[in-house]
Amino acid sequence: MSPADAPAIETDALTKRYGETTAVTGLTMTVERGAVYGFLGPNGAGKTTTMRMLTTLTRPTSGTAHVAGHSITDRESVTPHIGYLPEEPPIYDELTGREQLEYAAGLRDLPEAEASERIDSLLERFDLVDDAHRRIEGYSKGMRQKVGVIQAVLHEPAVAFLDEPTSGLDPRAARTMRETIADLADREMTIFLSTHILPVVDELADEIGVLREGELVAQGDPETLKSRAETGEARSLEDAFLEVTQETPGGESGRSAEPSID
Repeated sequence: MSPADAPAIETDALTKRYGETTAVTGLTMTVERGAVYGFLGPNGAGKTTTMRMLTTLTRPTSGTAHVAGHSITDRESVTPHIGYLPEEPPIYDELTGREQLEYAAGLRDLPEAEASERIDSLLERFDLVDDAHRRIEGYSKGMRQKVGVIQAVLHEPAVAFLDEPTSGLDPRAARTMRETIADLADREMTIFLSTHILPVVDELADEIGVLREGELVAQGDPETLKSRAETGEARSLEDAFLEVTQETPGGESGRSAEPSID
């Protein structure tokens, strides 16, 4: 199968260990191109470790994975096809918002005119036009998050990995973020979305995977997962999430505590 015909993400028994602690165990999943995949789990479940493996930042201990048809062991082949927003966006306080985005565009070898057009469009979409010439050191957390998202998708990657993209955003900006994610998926960009805000996943995701203590314990479309909940007539994604992760509303799993590697 050629890279162009391969799924956006495909893993087989992907595993990561840190000494005696296993962060991710035997992860096997497929994410189709153009899908929004909601990646859920309690703190310490292994979500961030998984994303770091898929974005080539962390080598797996065992198992295989392909992103956009390329093995994650071949970093140079994978990175042109992906964008990544970690929980703390990699931005420089001494730069202005526009300078940061121009710098990101240069790293991706985007032609200057094309980069300028995309930056202008995304700054307008995220209501950052008036602040684009201010230094990032004066930005709020939400504004920094917007810049992080813009630089993750600026080069229009095949797969965008977004870790808590609505963190720090006010309700209006959060709505813009949701609309942007939906728009990117409509344009055939695959979105791998990790968030604790379940209504966002319920609204946007085509498919959801739930990790618990490093293992994939549930997978399916939102309606399928919600049908698993046994908490009464008003079934919700939250009900299903708490059930498959064995959590109570108070947040206790009932299992022994392990080192927290997210």
